[in-house]
Amino acid sequence: MSHSSQQPHRQRILVLNPKGGSGKTTVSTNLAAYLANQGHATALMDYDPQASSMRWLSKRPDDRPKIFGVEAHKPNVNVTRSWQLRVPPETRYLVIDSPAAIAPHQLYDFTRDADAILVPVGTSDIDIHAASRFIADLLLKAKVNRRTGNIGVIANRVKTQTVAYRNLMRFVYRLAIPVIGVLRDSQSYLHAADEGLGIHECKRHRVTKDIAQWQPLTAWLEARLSMLEARESAMTAATMEEPEVAVDSKIIAFARPAG
Repeated sequence: MSHSSQQPHRQRILVLNPKGGSGKTTVSTNLAAYLANQGHATALMDYDPQASSMRWLSKRPDDRPKIFGVEAHKPNVNVTRSWQLRVPPETRYLVIDSPAAIAPHQLYDFTRDADAILVPVGTSDIDIHAASRFIADLLLKAKVNRRTGNIGVIANRVKTQTVAYRNLMRFVYRLAIPVIGVLRDSQSYLHAADEGLGIHECKRHRVTKDIAQWQPLTAWLEARLSMLEARESAMTAATMEEPEVAVDSKIIAFARPAG
């Protein structure tokens, strides 16, 4: 099969924090809407039993860019699990809204194929304490290597001029994990969710500050995914350029020696 006929690698974006109320669904739905509005074929997979992402998707107006939804939280005994979790082959970005109360031993299964891991964290002492234990599990049990640059923290529902916000920033700084976004505590997200919209789809004059706060987050994500795409393209090109030698009527590909 020629390279031109191959589907590009599907980018998996995992939104993860076992603590309920951290803002996973808010980040997941708004990110999916953003990507869809950029013209990308986008899917949204909802593992949360509350099905908040799917409820948001059910409200989405027909005239907005389509987002394919997957109800991963709802086992279907009539089909295989892989069939239930399928997405259209043209899907470019898959945003995964992970469940709350995910056990440490399950983290590896969720993170192993993720191209980017976004961790929304609230500013309360309870949120910070829960996040510290969770990130330790992420690094030690799920074996996520922060040096690869695929994990970023999102400070969520923030009031910047507070002690709680400063405590959160100090906590994340000690982890040596980048803060890729700081999202304010805004009613705009609630209004957008009620209409099945993302913050980028609302009337601009109402969400100017919110959209500005998303710019560092989307810039980090696009840089991360573009790097992976470039690496994939280079590997594919190198594979296609390997010479072929016929030996005993069999074709054996070999790599050119380094030099």
